[in-house]
Amino acid sequence: MRLESEWSGMSVREEFDDWAASGRDKGMEERHWHTAKHALARMPVESGDVVLDLGCGSGYAGRALRDTKGAGRIYGLDGSPEMARNAAGYTDDSDVAYLVGDFDTLPFADDSIDHVWSMEAFYYAADPHNTLSEIARILRPGGTFYCAVNYYEENVYSHEWQEFISIEMTRWDREQYRAAFREAGLYVGEQDTIPDREIEIPEAAAFPTDDWDTREAMVERYRELGTLLTVGVAP
Repeated sequence: MRLESEWSGMSVREEFDDWAASGRDKGMEERHWHTAKHALARMPVESGDVVLDLGCGSGYAGRALRDTKGAGRIYGLDGSPEMARNAAGYTDDSDVAYLVGDFDTLPFADDSIDHVWSMEAFYYAADPHNTLSEIARILRPGGTFYCAVNYYEENVYSHEWQEFISIEMTRWDREQYRAAFREAGLYVGEQDTIPDREIEIPEAAAFPTDDWDTREAMVERYRELGTLLTVGVAP
């Protein structure tokens, strides 16, 4: 995640500092949790494992892995100082730490991380291929990278998001994710879409809305397309 370079007059840091200051970090957590919890449950995290939450936002994912799987040290890394500061304020767990860092150069030694998690953040990387190489570098043999995104090519309803975000985003399709993981030296252990079965969809009487052409389109977006999860495994 490039911190200082700018797109449309605003840097990654500035954009997400604004989000954190306005409380949108907790809002993102609430929206993402419906699908994130299913992906997190699949992670082969064992007691004491070291986990990196890449683009951690409010830090909810790392804390969940501590609570449910007994993960050891959790590092949450975000490009926004305000996001990292907020996340640190949501826990008093001494085994959870939040860092301000760059996706292009991860501040960890080779073979030092057991698992990497990223939800709705990977596509902000300035050079996603380099970020994948960095992830492969820091993962221990057999370690995993769980990459979850809602902004991807097959999700046609996400394409307009770029119009509302001042940061340039990468929109890959499923095959592009698999190819990029393999190019970085990661095996593709799994790829799946996780639909959001829980979000409250208004009754038909609430339509029409400004955001959707048809009720069927909205239901498809949440109930069928969902979150794209790609899992990389370090050799």
